[in-house]
Amino acid sequence: MALHDEKPEAVEKALKSISWSVGKLVEKGSVAGPAEAITSRIGTSGSMEAASEADLVIEAVFENLDLKREIFRKLDSAANPGAILASNTSAISISCLAAETRRADKVLGIHFFSPVPMMAAAEVIRGTHTSEETFASGAAFVRQVGKEPILVKRDIPGFVINRINYRANIEAMRLVEDGVTTVEDIDKGLRLASGRKMGPFEIGDMVGLDVTYGALMSIYEETRDSSFYPPAILRLKVKMGHLGRKTGRGWYEYNPDGSMKKKSA
Repeated sequence: MALHDEKPEAVEKALKSISWSVGKLVEKGSVAGPAEAITSRIGTSGSMEAASEADLVIEAVFENLDLKREIFRKLDSAANPGAILASNTSAISISCLAAETRRADKVLGIHFFSPVPMMAAAEVIRGTHTSEETFASGAAFVRQVGKEPILVKRDIPGFVINRINYRANIEAMRLVEDGVTTVEDIDKGLRLASGRKMGPFEIGDMVGLDVTYGALMSIYEETRDSSFYPPAILRLKVKMGHLGRKTGRGWYEYNPDGSMKKKSA
């Protein structure tokens, strides 16, 4: 397995995050350690040429259509002709990305939900020209990494789970925007009353508010369904640069180590 990003600091940050997550899983007994033996299986590459040795390549940049198109054009040239190209997008059309390649039948979506170590499912999305063999291979890969595939048989904006979740998240933002309740109480209520491991605002800060904004705009621009248009409270936070944990402030505020600041009584 090889990890690539054009920014070396992004690769270093990703490796630290992976090491931390694996260490926690080993501590809990969820995976058999030692952690170092697991993380040692991950190599790094300074260029996309490493894709030439892969059977499956997964792109996982933020939700920007033009950037993803550019990456798929480069991957199509770098990867071996038989390799499957997948996107970890939460909303962008797989068919649109496949159109940038000469192997549309070997392109699909594999969407992992955040926080990935805690979520037992991943969407496998079929583009307009994705072959049955590629679709089946994507589902088999998801099972191989210990998750259950959710099969999305038609390429629609937002796919399946986020078509449901985003509507709920938008409603949550509007309830805060209208002063009906607080971010804290919505997160607490959905954890305690709905059995969620994390509330929508906690997940939003972890994923990045800019990522949520980009996904919602992608769905809105393709469907012109105003119910998906990002609420004003989200648009303002993105404009101010309050993007979540990575900037130290989003729906919550964070310490330099990434832990959430406790509100004073």
